[in-house]
Amino acid sequence: MLLIGVAGTELTAQERDWLQHDAVAGVVLFKRNFASRQQVTDLSAAIRAAAPRPQLICVDQEGGRVQRFREGYSDLPPLQDIGALYATDPQQALALAERHAWLMASEVRASGVDLSFAPVVDLGRGNRAIGNRAFSEDPQVVAAFTAAYVRGMHSVGMAATLKHFPGHGTVLEDTHVDTAIDPRALDELRAQDLVPFQAGIAAGADAVMMAHVIYPQIAPEPAGYSPRWIQDILRGELGFRGVVFSDDIGMAASHSAGGVPARVHAHLDAGCDVVLVCHPELVDEALHAVQGRSLNTAALLGLIGRGALGWDGLLADARHGDTQSRLLETLGRTV
Repeated sequence: MLLIGVAGTELTAQERDWLQHDAVAGVVLFKRNFASRQQVTDLSAAIRAAAPRPQLICVDQEGGRVQRFREGYSDLPPLQDIGALYATDPQQALALAERHAWLMASEVRASGVDLSFAPVVDLGRGNRAIGNRAFSEDPQVVAAFTAAYVRGMHSVGMAATLKHFPGHGTVLEDTHVDTAIDPRALDELRAQDLVPFQAGIAAGADAVMMAHVIYPQIAPEPAGYSPRWIQDILRGELGFRGVVFSDDIGMAASHSAGGVPARVHAHLDAGCDVVLVCHPELVDEALHAVQGRSLNTAALLGLIGRGALGWDGLLADARHGDTQSRLLETLGRTV
Protein backbone atom coordinates (compact mmCIF):
# COMPACT_ATOMS: atom_id res chain seq x y z
CA MET A 1 0.00 0.00 0.00
CA LEU A 2 1.02 3.60 -0.53
CA LEU A 3 0.48 6.81 1.40
CA ILE A 4 0.94 9.65 -1.07
CA GLY A 5 1.64 13.37 -0.97
CA VAL A 6 -0.40 15.98 -2.82
CA ALA A 7 0.85 19.31 -4.06
CA GLY A 8 -1.29 22.07 -2.59
CA THR A 9 -4.27 23.17 -0.55
CA GLU A 10 -6.86 21.67 -2.92
CA LEU A 11 -6.89 18.44 -4.89
CA THR A 12 -6.03 18.53 -8.58
CA ALA A 13 -7.76 16.35 -11.16
CA GLN A 14 -4.68 14.14 -11.34
CA GLU A 15 -4.64 13.70 -7.56
CA ARG A 16 -8.31 12.69 -7.60
CA ASP A 17 -7.35 10.05 -10.16
CA TRP A 18 -4.56 8.79 -7.90
CA LEU A 19 -7.06 8.33 -5.08
CA GLN A 20 -9.01 5.91 -7.28
CA HIS A 21 -6.05 3.54 -7.42
CA ASP A 22 -6.41 0.33 -5.38
CA ALA A 23 -2.93 0.76 -3.88
CA VAL A 24 -3.53 4.23 -2.41
CA ALA A 25 -4.48 3.89 1.24
CA GLY A 26 -4.24 7.54 2.19
CA VAL A 27 -2.51 10.91 2.05
CA VAL A 28 0.24 12.57 4.08
CA LEU A 29 -0.25 16.32 4.56
CA PHE A 30 2.56 18.87 4.88
CA LYS A 31 2.95 22.61 5.40
CA ARG A 32 2.36 23.07 1.67
CA ASN A 33 -1.14 21.63 2.14
CA PHE A 34 -2.13 23.99 4.96
CA ALA A 35 -3.68 27.48 4.80
CA SER A 36 -6.16 27.47 7.68
CA ARG A 37 -8.13 25.19 9.98
CA GLN A 38 -11.18 25.31 7.74
CA GLN A 39 -9.16 24.71 4.60
CA VAL A 40 -7.42 21.62 5.95
CA THR A 41 -10.75 20.29 7.23
CA ASP A 42 -12.21 20.80 3.76
CA LEU A 43 -9.19 19.16 2.12
CA SER A 44 -9.55 16.13 4.39
CA ALA A 45 -13.22 15.83 3.43
CA ALA A 46 -12.36 16.20 -0.26
CA ILE A 47 -9.78 13.39 -0.03
CA ARG A 48 -12.36 11.08 1.51
CA ALA A 49 -15.01 12.04 -1.04
CA ALA A 50 -12.65 11.44 -3.96
CA ALA A 51 -11.71 7.89 -2.97
CA PRO A 52 -13.81 4.73 -3.37
CA ARG A 53 -12.58 3.30 -0.05
CA PRO A 54 -11.68 4.69 3.40
CA GLN A 55 -8.53 6.80 3.40
CA LEU A 56 -6.00 7.35 6.18
CA ILE A 57 -5.09 11.05 6.35
CA CYS A 58 -1.83 11.76 8.18
CA VAL A 59 0.46 14.59 9.22
CA ASP A 60 3.58 15.23 11.30
CA GLN A 61 2.27 17.42 14.12
CA GLU A 62 4.89 16.67 16.75
CA GLY A 63 5.42 20.17 18.11
CA GLY A 64 8.52 22.35 18.02
CA ARG A 65 9.96 22.72 14.54
CA VAL A 66 7.99 19.75 13.17
CA GLN A 67 4.45 21.07 13.21
CA ARG A 68 2.74 21.33 9.82
CA PHE A 69 -0.44 23.08 10.99
CA ARG A 70 0.33 26.39 12.70
CA GLU A 71 -2.16 29.27 12.55
CA GLY A 72 -5.18 28.46 14.67
CA TYR A 73 -3.44 25.55 16.41
CA SER A 74 -1.62 25.37 19.71
CA ASP A 75 2.09 26.17 19.42
CA LEU A 76 3.22 22.84 20.81
CA PRO A 77 6.60 22.77 22.57
CA PRO A 78 9.23 20.28 21.40
CA LEU A 79 9.42 17.04 23.34
CA GLN A 80 12.88 17.92 24.68
CA ASP A 81 11.36 20.78 26.70
CA ILE A 82 9.08 18.32 28.48
CA GLY A 83 11.89 15.82 28.88
CA ALA A 84 14.03 18.40 30.69
CA LEU A 85 11.49 18.49 33.55
CA TYR A 86 11.99 14.81 34.30
CA ALA A 87 15.16 15.36 36.35
CA THR A 88 13.35 17.50 38.93
CA ASP A 89 9.76 16.21 38.80
CA PRO A 90 9.27 12.95 36.88
CA GLN A 91 5.58 12.65 37.73
CA GLN A 92 4.77 16.15 36.53
CA ALA A 93 6.86 15.67 33.38
CA LEU A 94 5.05 12.46 32.42
CA ALA A 95 1.66 14.02 33.11
CA LEU A 96 2.62 16.96 30.90
CA ALA A 97 3.65 14.62 28.08
CA GLU A 98 0.26 12.94 28.26
CA ARG A 99 -1.45 16.35 28.13
CA HIS A 100 0.74 17.39 25.18
CA ALA A 101 -0.36 14.22 23.36
CA TRP A 102 -4.01 14.88 24.17
CA LEU A 103 -3.83 18.46 22.92
CA MET A 104 -1.96 17.59 19.72
CA ALA A 105 -4.23 14.67 18.88
CA SER A 106 -7.44 16.55 19.74
CA GLU A 107 -6.62 19.39 17.36
CA VAL A 108 -5.54 17.08 14.55
CA ARG A 109 -8.68 14.96 14.91
CA ALA A 110 -10.87 18.09 15.03
CA SER A 111 -9.50 18.92 11.57
CA GLY A 112 -10.67 15.63 10.06
CA VAL A 113 -7.13 14.20 10.02
CA ASP A 114 -6.72 10.69 11.42
CA LEU A 115 -3.13 10.37 12.48
CA SER A 116 -0.11 12.37 13.49
CA PHE A 117 3.05 10.31 13.15
CA ALA A 118 4.00 10.44 16.82
CA PRO A 119 5.66 10.01 19.21
CA VAL A 120 9.33 10.32 18.31
CA VAL A 121 11.04 7.75 20.56
CA ASP A 122 14.57 8.17 19.23
CA LEU A 123 17.23 9.00 21.80
CA GLY A 124 18.34 12.63 21.95
CA ARG A 125 22.02 12.14 21.19
CA GLY A 126 22.82 14.78 18.61
CA ASN A 127 21.27 13.61 15.37
CA ARG A 128 20.78 16.56 13.01
CA ALA A 129 17.25 15.54 12.03
CA ILE A 130 16.06 14.59 15.51
CA GLY A 131 17.54 17.30 17.75
CA ASN A 132 14.96 18.60 20.22
CA ARG A 133 12.29 16.29 18.82
CA ALA A 134 13.53 13.67 21.32
CA PHE A 135 12.52 13.55 24.98
CA SER A 136 15.93 12.59 26.37
CA GLU A 137 19.21 10.81 25.76
CA ASP A 138 18.37 8.27 28.49
CA PRO A 139 16.60 5.13 27.14
CA GLN A 140 14.66 4.51 30.36
CA VAL A 141 13.44 8.11 30.51
CA VAL A 142 12.34 8.00 26.86
CA ALA A 143 10.59 4.68 27.57
CA ALA A 144 8.56 6.24 30.37
CA PHE A 145 7.59 9.21 28.19
CA THR A 146 6.70 6.89 25.32
CA ALA A 147 4.12 5.03 27.38
CA ALA A 148 2.64 8.33 28.63
CA TYR A 149 2.43 9.80 25.14
CA VAL A 150 0.75 6.69 23.72
CA ARG A 151 -1.85 6.91 26.51
CA GLY A 152 -2.55 10.55 25.68
CA MET A 153 -3.04 9.87 21.99
CA HIS A 154 -5.24 6.85 22.62
CA SER A 155 -7.45 8.90 24.95
CA VAL A 156 -8.52 10.95 21.91
CA GLY A 157 -9.04 8.00 19.59
CA MET A 158 -5.77 8.51 17.68
CA ALA A 159 -3.45 5.63 16.91
CA ALA A 160 0.18 5.99 18.03
CA THR A 161 3.16 5.53 15.69
CA LEU A 162 6.61 4.93 17.20
CA LYS A 163 9.43 6.37 15.14
CA HIS A 164 12.09 5.84 13.82
CA PHE A 165 12.80 2.14 14.34
CA PRO A 166 15.26 0.87 15.47
CA GLY A 167 16.56 4.27 16.60
CA HIS A 168 17.78 7.30 14.65
CA GLY A 169 19.05 9.47 17.49
CA THR A 170 22.68 8.41 17.88
CA VAL A 171 24.04 8.82 14.35
CA LEU A 172 24.84 12.39 13.31
CA GLU A 173 23.64 12.34 9.70
CA ASP A 174 20.19 13.50 8.58
CA THR A 175 18.74 10.81 6.30
CA HIS A 176 16.75 13.42 4.37
CA VAL A 177 20.01 14.47 2.73
CA ASP A 178 22.72 11.93 3.68
CA THR A 179 23.44 8.26 4.09
CA ALA A 180 23.51 7.38 7.80
CA ILE A 181 25.49 4.43 9.18
CA ASP A 182 25.33 3.30 12.80
CA PRO A 183 28.24 0.90 13.54
CA ARG A 184 26.97 -0.46 16.87
CA ALA A 185 26.25 -4.10 17.59
CA LEU A 186 22.76 -5.46 18.17
CA ASP A 187 23.32 -6.05 21.88
CA GLU A 188 24.16 -2.37 22.37
CA LEU A 189 21.08 -1.32 20.43
CA ARG A 190 18.94 -3.70 22.48
CA ALA A 191 20.22 -2.11 25.70
CA GLN A 192 19.69 1.45 24.45
CA ASP A 193 17.72 2.45 21.35
CA LEU A 194 15.27 -0.46 21.37
CA VAL A 195 14.18 0.15 24.98
CA PRO A 196 11.63 2.92 24.17
CA PHE A 197 10.21 0.86 21.31
CA GLN A 198 9.67 -2.06 23.67
CA ALA A 199 7.87 0.27 26.07
CA GLY A 200 5.70 1.68 23.30
CA ILE A 201 4.75 -1.76 22.03
CA ALA A 202 3.87 -2.82 25.56
CA ALA A 203 1.71 0.32 25.86
CA GLY A 204 -0.27 -0.72 22.79
CA ALA A 205 1.28 1.42 20.03
CA ASP A 206 -0.51 0.77 16.77
CA ALA A 207 2.24 1.44 14.22
CA VAL A 208 5.98 1.80 13.80
CA MET A 209 7.83 3.94 11.27
CA MET A 210 11.19 2.66 10.08
CA ALA A 211 14.49 4.55 9.90
CA HIS A 212 16.54 4.83 6.71
CA VAL A 213 19.67 4.20 8.80
CA ILE A 214 22.10 1.36 7.99
CA TYR A 215 23.30 -0.81 10.89
CA PRO A 216 26.00 -2.90 9.14
CA GLN A 217 26.61 -5.25 12.07
CA ILE A 218 22.98 -6.36 11.83
CA ALA A 219 22.05 -6.05 8.13
CA PRO A 220 23.65 -4.59 4.99
CA GLU A 221 20.68 -2.48 3.88
CA PRO A 222 18.87 0.41 5.64
CA ALA A 223 16.45 -0.76 8.32
CA GLY A 224 13.47 0.44 6.29
CA TYR A 225 13.91 -2.32 3.76
CA SER A 226 15.66 -4.89 5.91
CA PRO A 227 13.87 -8.22 6.48
CA ARG A 228 16.23 -8.77 9.41
CA TRP A 229 15.03 -5.64 11.18
CA ILE A 230 11.35 -5.81 10.25
CA GLN A 231 10.56 -9.51 10.27
CA ASP A 232 13.15 -11.02 12.60
CA ILE A 233 13.61 -8.28 15.21
CA LEU A 234 10.55 -5.99 15.18
CA ARG A 235 7.95 -8.65 14.56
CA GLY A 236 9.79 -11.74 15.80
CA GLU A 237 11.86 -10.64 18.78
CA LEU A 238 9.74 -7.68 19.93
CA GLY A 239 6.41 -9.27 19.00
CA PHE A 240 5.00 -6.20 17.23
CA ARG A 241 1.71 -6.96 15.44
CA GLY A 242 0.72 -3.51 14.22
CA VAL A 243 1.30 -1.58 10.99
CA VAL A 244 4.83 -0.95 9.72
CA PHE A 245 5.37 2.27 7.76
CA SER A 246 8.42 3.06 5.69
CA ASP A 247 9.84 6.53 6.03
CA ASP A 248 9.51 8.71 2.94
CA ILE A 249 11.14 7.06 -0.09
CA GLY A 250 12.00 10.50 -1.46
CA MET A 251 14.64 10.94 1.25
CA ALA A 252 18.25 10.67 0.11
CA ALA A 253 19.09 7.71 2.35
CA SER A 254 16.43 5.56 0.63
CA HIS A 255 18.04 5.95 -2.80
CA SER A 256 20.45 3.08 -2.16
CA ALA A 257 17.67 0.69 -3.17
CA GLY A 258 17.61 2.16 -6.70
CA GLY A 259 14.92 4.07 -8.58
CA VAL A 260 11.38 4.64 -7.35
CA PRO A 261 10.04 1.19 -8.37
CA ALA A 262 13.00 -0.53 -6.73
CA ARG A 263 12.51 1.46 -3.53
CA VAL A 264 8.81 0.61 -3.37
CA HIS A 265 9.40 -3.11 -3.93
CA ALA A 266 12.35 -3.26 -1.53
CA HIS A 267 10.27 -1.87 1.33
CA LEU A 268 7.22 -4.01 0.62
CA ASP A 269 9.30 -7.17 0.11
CA ALA A 270 11.10 -6.58 3.41
CA GLY A 271 7.84 -6.43 5.35
CA CYS A 272 6.65 -2.81 5.35
CA ASP A 273 2.87 -2.68 5.16
CA VAL A 274 2.80 0.87 3.83
CA VAL A 275 5.28 2.88 1.75
CA LEU A 276 5.31 6.67 2.07
CA VAL A 277 5.57 8.50 -1.26
CA CYS A 278 5.44 12.06 0.03
CA HIS A 279 6.75 13.84 -3.09
CA PRO A 280 3.93 14.19 -5.64
CA GLU A 281 6.39 13.95 -8.52
CA LEU A 282 7.17 10.34 -7.50
CA VAL A 283 3.59 9.12 -7.19
CA ASP A 284 2.98 8.09 -10.81
CA GLU A 285 6.10 5.90 -10.84
CA ALA A 286 5.18 4.36 -7.51
CA LEU A 287 1.66 3.54 -8.66
CA HIS A 288 2.96 1.87 -11.82
CA ALA A 289 5.41 -0.11 -9.69
CA VAL A 290 2.69 -1.75 -7.59
CA GLN A 291 0.48 -2.80 -10.49
CA GLY A 292 -0.20 -6.49 -10.07
CA ARG A 293 1.05 -6.74 -6.49
CA SER A 294 -1.24 -8.27 -3.89
CA LEU A 295 -1.83 -5.53 -1.33
CA ASN A 296 -3.75 -5.66 1.95
CA THR A 297 -5.50 -2.29 1.83
CA ALA A 298 -7.61 -3.20 4.89
CA ALA A 299 -4.58 -3.17 7.18
CA LEU A 300 -4.87 0.58 7.79
CA LEU A 301 -8.54 0.63 8.75
CA GLY A 302 -7.66 0.26 12.43
CA LEU A 303 -5.61 3.47 12.25
CA ILE A 304 -8.48 5.67 11.10
CA GLY A 305 -9.32 8.16 13.86
CA ARG A 306 -12.29 7.75 16.15
CA GLY A 307 -14.46 10.12 18.14
CA ALA A 308 -13.44 13.63 17.01
CA LEU A 309 -15.29 16.54 18.65
CA GLY A 310 -14.83 18.95 15.77
CA TRP A 311 -13.42 22.40 16.44
CA ASP A 312 -16.57 23.85 18.05
CA GLY A 313 -16.78 20.95 20.47
CA LEU A 314 -13.05 20.99 21.19
CA LEU A 315 -12.92 24.72 21.93
CA ALA A 316 -15.91 24.33 24.24
CA ASP A 317 -14.11 21.56 26.14
CA ALA A 318 -12.51 23.01 29.27
CA ARG A 319 -9.61 20.58 28.93
CA HIS A 320 -8.42 22.38 25.79
CA GLY A 321 -7.78 25.76 27.40
CA ASP A 322 -6.62 24.14 30.63
CA THR A 323 -4.02 22.05 28.81
CA GLN A 324 -2.75 25.08 26.89
CA SER A 325 -2.42 26.98 30.17
CA ARG A 326 -0.67 24.11 31.91
CA LEU A 327 1.93 23.85 29.14
CA LEU A 328 2.43 27.63 29.25
CA GLU A 329 2.79 27.78 33.01
CA THR A 330 5.08 24.79 33.29
CA LEU A 331 7.36 25.48 30.37
CA GLY A 332 7.21 29.28 30.44
CA ARG A 333 6.33 29.79 26.80
CA THR A 334 3.49 30.89 24.53
CA VAL A 335 1.30 27.98 23.60
